[in-house]
Amino acid sequence: MNVEEEVEKLKVEIQRLGTKQEDGSYKVTFGVLFNDDRCANIFEALVGTLRAAKRRKLLTYDGELLLQGVHDNVEIMLKPPTPTATPAP
Repeated sequence: MNVEEEVEKLKVEIQRLGTKQEDGSYKVTFGVLFNDDRCANIFEALVGTLRAAKRRKLLTYDGELLLQGVHDNVEIMLKPPTPTATPAP
């Protein structure tokens, strides 16, 4: 699985485990993601996938490197999808 595929799967898992916000974004804590059995089976390197998604500006969280235990309560926010512009008729 390449990085793009992993980032797309991460978005799905954040939506599954997170809480939808009024603006369309989703929030989940690192601990919930890290300790989820399904995520553990999908992501060989969850932290690396999170960093790749952050570099692509698809999600935000405080800090650079998240560690189990220490950062379990860090909130990860998946940004709402950007509306695609529809061409004028």
